[in-house]
Amino acid sequence: MPNQTTSYLLNTVMIKITLPDGAVREYESGVSALDIAKSISEGLARKVLAADINGQIWDSMKPIQSDASLKLLTWDDTGGKSTFWHSSAHLMAEAVEAAFPGVKFWVGPAIEKGFYYDMDLGDKKITEDDLAMLEKKMNELAKQNNPYIRKAVTKADAIKYFTEKNDAYKLDLISNLNDGEITFYTQGGFTDLCRGPHIPSTGAIKAIKLTSIAGAYWKGDEKNKQLTRIYGVTFPSQKELDEYVQMMEEAKKRDHRKLGKELGIYTMDDNVGPGLILWMPNGGVIIEELEKLAKETEKEAGYKRVVTPHIAKENLYLTSGHLPYYADSMYPPMEMDGEKYYLRAMNCPHHHKIFDAEQRSYKDLPLRIAEYGTCYRYEQSGELFGLMRVRCLHMNDAHIYCSKDDFAQEFKAVNAMYLKYFKIFGIEKYVMRLSLHDPEKLGQKYVNEPQLWLETEELVRNVLKETGVPFVEVKGEGAFYGPKIDVQIWSAIGREFTLATNQVDFAQSRSFKLSFTNQNNQPEIPLIIHRAPLGTHERFIGFLLEHYAGKFPAWLAPLQVKILPISDKFIDYAKTILQKLKKADIRAEIDDRNEKIGKKIRDTEVSKVPYMLVIGEKEMNEGKVSVRRQGKGDIGTKLVEDFVQALCTEINERVSE
Repeated sequence: MPNQTTSYLLNTVMIKITLPDGAVREYESGVSALDIAKSISEGLARKVLAADINGQIWDSMKPIQSDASLKLLTWDDTGGKSTFWHSSAHLMAEAVEAAFPGVKFWVGPAIEKGFYYDMDLGDKKITEDDLAMLEKKMNELAKQNNPYIRKAVTKADAIKYFTEKNDAYKLDLISNLNDGEITFYTQGGFTDLCRGPHIPSTGAIKAIKLTSIAGAYWKGDEKNKQLTRIYGVTFPSQKELDEYVQMMEEAKKRDHRKLGKELGIYTMDDNVGPGLILWMPNGGVIIEELEKLAKETEKEAGYKRVVTPHIAKENLYLTSGHLPYYADSMYPPMEMDGEKYYLRAMNCPHHHKIFDAEQRSYKDLPLRIAEYGTCYRYEQSGELFGLMRVRCLHMNDAHIYCSKDDFAQEFKAVNAMYLKYFKIFGIEKYVMRLSLHDPEKLGQKYVNEPQLWLETEELVRNVLKETGVPFVEVKGEGAFYGPKIDVQIWSAIGREFTLATNQVDFAQSRSFKLSFTNQNNQPEIPLIIHRAPLGTHERFIGFLLEHYAGKFPAWLAPLQVKILPISDKFIDYAKTILQKLKKADIRAEIDDRNEKIGKKIRDTEVSKVPYMLVIGEKEMNEGKVSVRRQGKGDIGTKLVEDFVQALCTEINERVSE
């Protein structure tokens, strides 16, 4: 007869846990990620916020019942931060409920930097003055170190609970759920409908800042009631919050909307329409310089330029597949002569027709065609944001048609172009985000070609590994016709931007019946690379305004030199200098106002002109200029010819500083 110990071992089910380094450990079924972390290191366990189990983010306390791959998520992981901030949204809701009894909550997700919660306060109102009070309450609740407790409930029990609370918002959410899909989370005195995951306890939340209040329509529909939205951000230490607040203060100074207006870069007008940018002369100069850079770079790389219409017949976008997959982002059609015409939301279908206009052979490939194409996308009004989210955009677009054998080299060349641009603009931190398909959404969100998806994703993955660029993989964010790379960059103050995409397309060649004759004299379908290294003028100039704080490098600055005569006696000398600058194709002006030189210098500093040339009696007699550099002050006296030559070199080499 087996003893008690033997009986226990016979009944124990052991599971295998694979860690990120490939190590495999055995644990009893029902072990949690937090238990596993403790078995490795108590210090590690204290940092764990959540767990990635087989690609899904779980509570660190949730039992693991079978073999699994595990990654422990901390504050340094995106999934860890997201879980931390979503848990903070629940903490904020608890504080709001304590201060405003009877409040009803809609949703409270984590966002890129922090979290928000939408709520119905009835006849009550939260003001900016209340935020400090709510922060204090959140800190009190966090210090209680209450655990986040998950509980599975039946649909009937969930309906009963929120019916008793007279909460129509949660009842609406429950109506779309089934038994087995519904969980409640409780921390302290607050319970909410939530799928999770959450951090182990509130004690991990050490520093709290509620940042703003806004209005938000229920479900994003303007016909529904407007709810109150509170935004916030939290950190595991006060030091990180202090650094964040400092960065936000700097970001306010660098806000592209503020700088764009002050520097005369762009404007918008209600009579033109929301999200439709009017570029001012200064913005026009920046656009011209960016296009010049792109055209030079692309010419050197063997691209051929094309020009295509802003509209096309419905059938073009049906063939491309954009209408079924992208219709919500396109403007409604115009009907003429019994035909429907759409404003183009993308350039690729037009380019495919250019490829198809002539017979192609392998000798013609790779064919690289480029266009700064204007596109129109109907972004929701609530999503419009300065230059970052607009309805008319000018895209540094190109399409490369190549054979499968040429793909790796072409894709590498596109990535090399990105790296060249990063160096020019002083972008030091970046990552390529490889966006993959979701197998469960084939035929809905993605073209139903499972094998082609896997093959193409592997092609892209291998190129990224070979080139050694930093990249991460994200499931479910690919384009409908193939995997893509979203290029994430960080500005000088650490703000993250999505610059552009580099996409692989295996579907549209088939849709448009594109082919070329290969070396065996047989028809072959080309692969297509969609790429836009400089993104759109709108988004990229918005990024540059914030990246440079409006202090553009000389080659890109709308006005490169301001000539500041000390008095009217030196206007004629200023004019001779101006002629020399213009002859060298340098953008320059004279400040001939009847103002003291100190005010002229201050005003020029505010307008962020890279160079000031101060001239008086001494400079005129010696044929020189006293040079001041934006942000650096007086850098010495130079002969006019020497200054012009030095500045031309700086401009031609596109020095970034």
